[in-house]
Amino acid sequence: MTAAHRFPTFAPSACGRIRALRRDERGSTAAELTLLTPLLILLLLFVVFCGRLADTKLRINDVAHQAARAATLARTPSQATANAQATASAALASAGISCQSLSVSTDTQGLKPGSTVTVTVSCSVGLGDLTSLGVPGSRTFQSSFSSPVDVWRGTSPNAQTGGVP
Repeated sequence: MTAAHRFPTFAPSACGRIRALRRDERGSTAAELTLLTPLLILLLLFVVFCGRLADTKLRINDVAHQAARAATLARTPSQATANAQATASAALASAGISCQSLSVSTDTQGLKPGSTVTVTVSCSVGLGDLTSLGVPGSRTFQSSFSSPVDVWRGTSPNAQTGGVP
């Protein structure tokens, strides 16, 4: 064999190039990250969803507490119910929670010193802004809180004499 008929030694064969490409791992990390990105985004949205549910539950508990406390400061059962409703609405607005339906139930037990007032708040919260997760349209949160009526609270002079001064 002459020198003209020999293959050049610096040119790799086709099989050698294919083997070298198979062993080359450059760019594999970027490809894997591209495939995992949608799953990571979905996981992040799920964490946001769970955090939002937990935060809303805590805020509804606080609203029930505030409403019960406001009801114990009233002098009549009807005023206690009105105070609880107004306080719950104001507390929800200040917490940034908009209820699709709000129900505030007040059990005053006569509103006598030493008794307890129980307020139950039920709020249906819309979850439509998290539609990429396919969550249901709303979730109802309910919380109850009981607060004692102060044993040493004073009464108005008209209440003691039956309204006659």
